[in-house]
Amino acid sequence: MSAPLKRKEDERLVRGQGLFTDDVNEAGLLHLYILRSPYAHARVLHIDTSAADALPGVICTLTGSEIAELCDPYMQIAPPPAANIQDYPMAVDRVRYQGEPVAAVVAETPAIAMDGGQLIDVDYEPLDPVMDVATALEDKVVLHESAGTNRTWHGVFDYGDVDQAFADADHVIRIGPLHFHRFSSTPLETSACVAEWTRHGSVEFLCNNSFPGFAQQLLAPALRLRTDQLRIRTYDVGGSFGNKIWNYLYMAIAALASRKTGGRRVKWSETRTEHLLASGHGNERTFLDTEVAVTRDGLITAIRSRHFDDCGAYTRYEPLGCIIWAQVLPATYRLRNIHIEFTQAVTNKCPVVPNRGYSRMQHIWFMERVVDICAHTLGIPHDQMRLKNYIEEFPYETPNGCVYDSGNYPAMLQKAKELIGWDDWKQKQAAARAEGRWLGMGIGATIDSGTNNFGQARIINPELPFSGNSEVCAMRLDFDGVVVVSLGTGPSGQSHETAASALVAKELNIDPGMVHVRPGFDTAWNTFVGHSGTYASQFAVTGLTAVHGACQKLKAEMRQLAAFVLEAAEEDLEFGVGAEGPELKVKGTSRSVNYWTLSNLVNNNNAVLDESLADVTLNVRNVYRPDFRIPDLDRKFGNLTLTYAALLHAVVIEIDKQTYRPKILAYAAVDDCGKVLYPQIVAGQALGGAAHGIGAAIMESFDYDADGNLLTATFSDYCPITALNMPEVRHANVESPSPFTYNGAKGMGESAGAPLHAITGAIQDAVYGDGIVITDSYHSPPALHRLLQERNYDQVVSVESR
Repeated sequence: MSAPLKRKEDERLVRGQGLFTDDVNEAGLLHLYILRSPYAHARVLHIDTSAADALPGVICTLTGSEIAELCDPYMQIAPPPAANIQDYPMAVDRVRYQGEPVAAVVAETPAIAMDGGQLIDVDYEPLDPVMDVATALEDKVVLHESAGTNRTWHGVFDYGDVDQAFADADHVIRIGPLHFHRFSSTPLETSACVAEWTRHGSVEFLCNNSFPGFAQQLLAPALRLRTDQLRIRTYDVGGSFGNKIWNYLYMAIAALASRKTGGRRVKWSETRTEHLLASGHGNERTFLDTEVAVTRDGLITAIRSRHFDDCGAYTRYEPLGCIIWAQVLPATYRLRNIHIEFTQAVTNKCPVVPNRGYSRMQHIWFMERVVDICAHTLGIPHDQMRLKNYIEEFPYETPNGCVYDSGNYPAMLQKAKELIGWDDWKQKQAAARAEGRWLGMGIGATIDSGTNNFGQARIINPELPFSGNSEVCAMRLDFDGVVVVSLGTGPSGQSHETAASALVAKELNIDPGMVHVRPGFDTAWNTFVGHSGTYASQFAVTGLTAVHGACQKLKAEMRQLAAFVLEAAEEDLEFGVGAEGPELKVKGTSRSVNYWTLSNLVNNNNAVLDESLADVTLNVRNVYRPDFRIPDLDRKFGNLTLTYAALLHAVVIEIDKQTYRPKILAYAAVDDCGKVLYPQIVAGQALGGAAHGIGAAIMESFDYDADGNLLTATFSDYCPITALNMPEVRHANVESPSPFTYNGAKGMGESAGAPLHAITGAIQDAVYGDGIVITDSYHSPPALHRLLQERNYDQVVSVESR
């Protein structure tokens, strides 16, 4: 394990010198307010902006009809008929979720813009809302007439010999409906952008979008511009967790507002209520008709199930979630026979967006529920049930062709049990049960699949022009001898500057302070490819491999140039730091040349160089491409991602029988991210993920009423976890280096699922003796009070033994 590092980002962030989008407040800046629909589903009959336009300080207003004249609908990832969905930045003639933009006001101050928004008169005709997938699939009310149906995707994932496995099973356990609830992440910084439509017809953004290369590809055609006419710049980003991938929607509104003002800079900054209401939620999923084939000793041999995904009012990044989950098809288990029918539909809820553990979290929660329910039903301890079914040999090819690169799940489980004091708690649990108390112990493992093969998108829509993956790094030896690094990724708190500078420093045998990694991202300055971005836990793999390759290219050129200057063989040179700073030195001698001299030779003094050095620029670019192939689309078979980190959490919970409050008594988190490169960064990701998952399991849920009103749209109702209610988490690592990466590292950022799985399992363990089966992923006191009122085992679980 590497030695601790000083984070380079902290030098400015701790001193309050970071640059976040909302920090921009120069003179003459205009401000954008977005008026949102109070209805989940309604026709927009008429919009009157005259009173707002007359308000002093208001510069202009925008409506959906104007937007539709100025831009084209966003590209759809879905195949037909969902490909025909018309998705504009603003509602044109119909609103489809509460909070959808219907008009905008640009004014001299935020307050005037908001006042102007309240003066806009919108005449709505309310329509019947569609609030669940089952209703949506009836198509009695179709949300998008251009598509003609609410179903966005349907497919069957069938592997192995499922029928034979059920015929041979000792037990067939049938499980009733399970539900994974809707929630999201709460970044410290909500979405924001500053847009300027320049006199040259280009658009410049300062924003906090976390996938700017992707945003550029979507925004440019929508705004009827070439991609090079969009400059998207980020600097410091206060968290994303996937949510900020799609705030390009609001970037378009700000750009068109700037255009209408004649090119003045327009700033939009999302309020917290707007973020909760309309900035994107995580996928909500229901699991029906589940059947599990099990042997007497607890080996699960087959699963059949139907899964239904609610993607909200628009597809946007969907239906990618309909295939992303298949990266972890068997979860951590060596299950070979699987049949899952997967369906997704639109409803009148906020559209879903990638959220930490995107799509995989929901599926692995289902798999962990299956294991827990089967263990309790058969009377097998749930830790032993897992050991019976864990994958133990790696690399491991899953039934659908994914390759788990490395892992040691039994060792992770053992480590978590040691950290939590499992055996002692088992004794305390027995005593608590004798007293009639609800005390349970849970285990939850999640797989963090990192570095996507975008070819999986073709399983959803064979016509999509996506496959593989790539990341890029540019590196140069600057005039002053400083090594300047430009990344293709756009960080949002993952310490890219620290990690990249440490790698370069190690390769060049210099101090990290002698390396400058450019903060943020700029499409006009940074080198990038279509896959570039911070998502899917891939920076430690794709990002650092691109940096490592650029290092090798720069070192080769520096050796070649230094060998010429010092009249020495390249193999006799070594990198280091001398009296005049970073240098290349002839081994065993005092002869050396410093970095400044090398840079000066190429950039200012090149007449002394001979033809053999014509290609030496000390300015290199390296693209890393993992070895991916397009999956077999008919079989839905192929390697969908490169690395598979694992996270296993164990928890002890007691539920107060009077208040139904679940109290965490002990908590342990064990991660396997391959080779641990930077311990503080890994610990931060692991503990941050634990916080997200604990909050989601106990405190955070987006709840709608039958009319489509979001009931949890403020922090008074949607309660994010804070340091005040975060339990102590005991953390440890188990290292299983990946054979597929140069540094042995795997991803680390998608750990928020493990707490949901473990907490659900602990609550199940606490109440199973009372004939209660936990069927939902949300466990607030009111939710538990509703669930624990009746013994539901006979309604949820049935067993056929042979």
